[in-house]
Amino acid sequence: MPLSALGELLPTTLPESWVQLVGDEGLDILQTIGQRLDQNPSQTALVTPLPENILKAFATPPENVRVLIVGQDPYPGVGHATGLAFSVGHKVHPFPPSLRNIRTEYSADVGLPLPSHGDLSRWSRHGVFLLNRHLTTLVGSPGAHRALGWSRFTDLVIRGLVQGGHFFVPILWGRQAQELAPLLGSLQRIESAHPSPLSARRGFCGSRPFSRTNHILEEHGLNPLDWDLDKDD
Repeated sequence: MPLSALGELLPTTLPESWVQLVGDEGLDILQTIGQRLDQNPSQTALVTPLPENILKAFATPPENVRVLIVGQDPYPGVGHATGLAFSVGHKVHPFPPSLRNIRTEYSADVGLPLPSHGDLSRWSRHGVFLLNRHLTTLVGSPGAHRALGWSRFTDLVIRGLVQGGHFFVPILWGRQAQELAPLLGSLQRIESAHPSPLSARRGFCGSRPFSRTNHILEEHGLNPLDWDLDKDD
């Protein structure tokens, strides 16, 4: 997908199940964002993630969402952003600092060895919706697209999930994610500091979000999530 065509093509890459959830309002927002990206051709090569991955999180159908993990915006490092919040490609090393802390907490919480990779796509395949509030940025410029309109779209997505009526566990790391709490109604959620090195030791480390999520799922009569990142199913 050439970036110069995003105004036209971005709305068409959203899976149909999500189109039904966000409706014309969501598609109009996507089109507007794409058109704004098209207006800056000099920055085309710097937009991350790659165009075909911008909406990758939405490969998880809304009816399959069991857990929502909210990120801020994509990693700004070259080749780091995948379209899934906090995840990197299977062969990417070294890991971004926030991901290093997530991996450490994962291992301590669920008692599994640290995987050799930082690819969280298995979680996505098993119903963890890894959603950044802002779905693009520029390489080397974290937060460059926070005024582009992405939060309007992702807020609409979250409202639609909640209004859909099926149960899921929101995990909100950091202040920006916790701003979404009013959209989540009565859903029991997990909140802590962000896994960034600037804040991880102020409440993220030791917060046990993965086992706590499973406890909430089981309390609602649902199967716990298998968090094991070394499995390839």
